[in-house]
Amino acid sequence: MPRRLNDGGRGRFTATALLFIGLISCLLVYAVFFNILRPRPRDHHTLDSAVRLTDSRDHGGCCRGVANLELWGPAVKWGTDFKFDSPGECCKACKAMCSGDDGPCLCDTWVFCGNREACGSKFGECWLKKQKDVLVPDRQEGGQKVMWTSGLIFGHGQGIVGFETEHGVLHVKLHPECAPHSVYYILSLLTMRHCAGCQFHRAENRGQYWDSEGNHVTNAPYGPPYAMIQGILQPEGNIFTPIPTEHCPTISRGSVAWVGSGPEFFISLANHYEWKQSYTVFGSVLPEDMDVAERIAGLPTIADVWSSVNVSVLEKPVSLTVRRMKSGQEQSEPGS
Repeated sequence: MPRRLNDGGRGRFTATALLFIGLISCLLVYAVFFNILRPRPRDHHTLDSAVRLTDSRDHGGCCRGVANLELWGPAVKWGTDFKFDSPGECCKACKAMCSGDDGPCLCDTWVFCGNREACGSKFGECWLKKQKDVLVPDRQEGGQKVMWTSGLIFGHGQGIVGFETEHGVLHVKLHPECAPHSVYYILSLLTMRHCAGCQFHRAENRGQYWDSEGNHVTNAPYGPPYAMIQGILQPEGNIFTPIPTEHCPTISRGSVAWVGSGPEFFISLANHYEWKQSYTVFGSVLPEDMDVAERIAGLPTIADVWSSVNVSVLEKPVSLTVRRMKSGQEQSEPGS
């Protein structure tokens, strides 16, 4: 761990040397945790984990969108008479219309014009909209020539998809306000008739190191096992575009996050404060479904070693399908 440098008497060389040693120590700690959740050796893709964003750990504090994207839909606030200085303010205005626990959101889409040169007189326009189907947002256009930034807001009971397995369904609440690029990718999986190749392939239970609520046992090691299940969300034959780093809060029990830039992902069975803020979290498993994740974590495994880290790989990978959920019901229907 880095130390505080003493103020006097040791000279510039000593201070520089200690600073260098501290930097090396931090890099070594990071390397250990990166290897714990590295993709399988067969994937051979470089993970971009250098860029980190500094949002609030609370999902309610996020307000992110996707640049160069215009989402369509009936307007509930016309941007010609509703302007702000930043996309964050536009997003918060939509959130303010979607804060209740009962009834549908009055606003689930915001569209902001923030490029002063390209927008001209439209600069600052904030259009608040309502989708017919929030899981299939109406996209007008996208690309570098589009001057708009757009985002989605999922209200209470909305934005829940199912990761269906033979061991049960994991209902996942998506967080588009924190990880919009990630969520748009998950929504794209709903339009496919299958997700062949999507699966869990690694299972690490809580062992004796974390209790049933995910809290670390005092003085216990941090693994192995590492209290998580890991898999891949990429249908066979589909080209995957790496997801940019988005909101990286502390990993908690139920967090659904990418390994690096995807398509490898994991679901945490514990509160992993020791992993710091290193992984983009794009959803959370509903608490009542964590028994399904625990069930998968308890399946037979084979010991393996990934970059000097001992891991547990499932003897038989568990296939999963991403399905949309009927509004207000704990039932699923095929997404297509």
